[in-house]
Amino acid sequence: MTTMAAVAADDRTAQVWAQLASVIDPELDESVTELGFVTRVEVGADAHVQIDFRLPTYWCAANFAFLMADDMRVAVVALPWVRKVTVGLGEHMYADEINRGVAAGQSFQATFGGEASGELQEIRRTFLLKAFQRRQEALLTYLLGHGHQPTALLRLTVTDLAALWCDSTGRRLIERYLERRPVVVSDAGGLAFVDIEGRSLDAAQMHAYLRALRRVGVNAEFNSALCRGLLATRYGGGCVPQAAPAEVKPIHFVRSASAGRSA
Repeated sequence: MTTMAAVAADDRTAQVWAQLASVIDPELDESVTELGFVTRVEVGADAHVQIDFRLPTYWCAANFAFLMADDMRVAVVALPWVRKVTVGLGEHMYADEINRGVAAGQSFQATFGGEASGELQEIRRTFLLKAFQRRQEALLTYLLGHGHQPTALLRLTVTDLAALWCDSTGRRLIERYLERRPVVVSDAGGLAFVDIEGRSLDAAQMHAYLRALRRVGVNAEFNSALCRGLLATRYGGGCVPQAAPAEVKPIHFVRSASAGRSA
């Protein structure tokens, strides 16, 4: 490979990693790359991209695994030079079914047939709303801690919030919150802070409201720590896959009505 070709290949690989960084674990609201789920990206001369990833346990929820795999495929195929994307989930009890379904562009329901509990839109929205609440709580707590008063904050429009002066930490919190706000309301000129029903907040109830939101965050933070710990225990520093357990477990899905996660 010539030096120029090697540079071009490295640039394309970097583009793929950048796209994958935008793919989020639906419950943890963290990037699959930051979580360490993606293990390999290979870009072929024919613009065929191969992505390998793993999850903390052999029996992680099938619908979560499928959702992340398909989101990776969609994110990378959006690159103009990509001709084909193959996503390979390894060391998972339903890896073969998920890999075949994603490769064929099938829906979750079509992939698992009668065993599936429906499509993923509802569960995706459930966890996007929880991510909205976590990001809102983090931003409001930061702003209150930096001297902003509840009444003034709740009068801010989206435009006002986007223009609010903050340090780099505050700016990042604002950007992340505004990224999730359209899940609740799409009006770009409305009030910046609303609840998950799109209703304005009450300044007098601000601290009670934030306490309720923190309960959402505590569960997600626990699950994030658990997933990271299980991933490290399973693969270690060398990322050596453990043997699949001999016990055959039933197909597992996370229901949209539940906030819990079987890792």
